[in-house]
Amino acid sequence: MTNVGNILTSKGQEIWSIAPDKSIFDALEIMADKNVSGLLVLESGKLVGIFTERDYARKLILKGKSSKNTNVSDLMSKNILYVKSKNTVEDCMKLMTAKRVRHLPVIDSGRLIGIVTIGDLVKQIISEQQTTIHQLENYISGGY
Repeated sequence: MTNVGNILTSKGQEIWSIAPDKSIFDALEIMADKNVSGLLVLESGKLVGIFTERDYARKLILKGKSSKNTNVSDLMSKNILYVKSKNTVEDCMKLMTAKRVRHLPVIDSGRLIGIVTIGDLVKQIISEQQTTIHQLENYISGGY
């Protein structure tokens, strides 16, 4: 099965982030501009949290706060789950399902090297299934 390192190699290791002292409005602008549903929160290059659309909907809107007057640090998730590049897609899916998260930072040797999302994992699973189906079709038709 494919590991996280392979996914990062194919999708890229670009990380969209924001500082904890920035406003929720700033975070939403970046998320809209980059078409992503979450940002890693970095302070002096260190991962200190993650801010997602879910945090926005559940912690800001429902509590009647203002996105321009609330800092990312007030709403970010601080309990950060992460994986290593050697973890498999299956490892990630199990963790995401059990903990109900959609984003997993990838950290190797204490260094942030990327992020995988539920969409990245589903895309990889579908690709692997299509490859298997194609190989089986070739085998059955004698075209291997």
